[in-house]
Amino acid sequence: MKRIGLLTSGGDAPGMNAAIRAVVRTALYYGMDVFGIERGYAGLIEDTMYKMEMRSVSNIVQLGGTRLRTARCLEMLNPEGQKKAVKTLEKHGIEGLVVIGGDGSFRGAKCLTEDYGIPTIGIPGTIDNDLEYTDYTLGFDTAVNTCLEVINKLRDTMTSHERISVVEVMGRHCGDIALYAGITSGAEIIVVPEISYDMNDIVTRINRSRENGKHSNIVVVAEGAASADEFAKELQELTPYSVRATNIGHIQRGGSPSMADRMLAAQFGNKAVRLLKDGIGNRVVGIHNNSIIDMDIIEAVSMKKRFNYELYETLQMISM
Repeated sequence: MKRIGLLTSGGDAPGMNAAIRAVVRTALYYGMDVFGIERGYAGLIEDTMYKMEMRSVSNIVQLGGTRLRTARCLEMLNPEGQKKAVKTLEKHGIEGLVVIGGDGSFRGAKCLTEDYGIPTIGIPGTIDNDLEYTDYTLGFDTAVNTCLEVINKLRDTMTSHERISVVEVMGRHCGDIALYAGITSGAEIIVVPEISYDMNDIVTRINRSRENGKHSNIVVVAEGAASADEFAKELQELTPYSVRATNIGHIQRGGSPSMADRMLAAQFGNKAVRLLKDGIGNRVVGIHNNSIIDMDIIEAVSMKKRFNYELYETLQMISM
């Protein structure tokens, strides 16, 4: 394989630029041409791309966001859009495609391989950590660290005023950001979509913590479970303590990627190109038990994300 395409799709995640860099420089090492496709599948359909060179990816390893930009492309869901995408690849002689994105991006890649014979490799770029086949997705570590920084600052002011802080984090239908940020920030309560909650039980836990000498409380709420504003309003009606709501929002998506995400980006990007070089497609790369793996993309996207109940129980034991 001598010519490959590269795109970032769906929501951006810290580490995408580092992965772009790894893909481009690994491909150039093997004498392959790389075409960067702008705005994800939309750019592929609209034929918006350019040839990338060594210097195209200089000084981007530390940058958040994605140099190639990204977009959500509904047209890629129908055969007409898919045929346009394939026509663009054929026009430029692109023999394989690296897709950096989440579950929806992988489904587009799977379609290109299954229905049109285009070898594709998926790199899991999403802060949500909602893909079961890999222990961590690109951007998750940075997003959790961003949440930690915000929660640490909220703890300072909440303690000063003896308040309760309800902090909403991202994750769609996956509670991993809330779970990891909650445990590592010392939050007293986490609310995730995988586990139903009882507000009276939460009030009881908060009261118990106050009796044990705490002057403030942090409640981390995953966006798929409740909104911070609504949750705080309901909680305020049941407790005498002052409650404040904070939605961290899109801050979680930005910022310089952590060491962990830069390392994953380098390994994922390198692995993706080496697979295509060997003529292997229809795969996704990931990390499992601290080893870089690849898996059939059909199998990967069909796996149901499992919640880590053991970690949840850990928080219940140590949070008071």
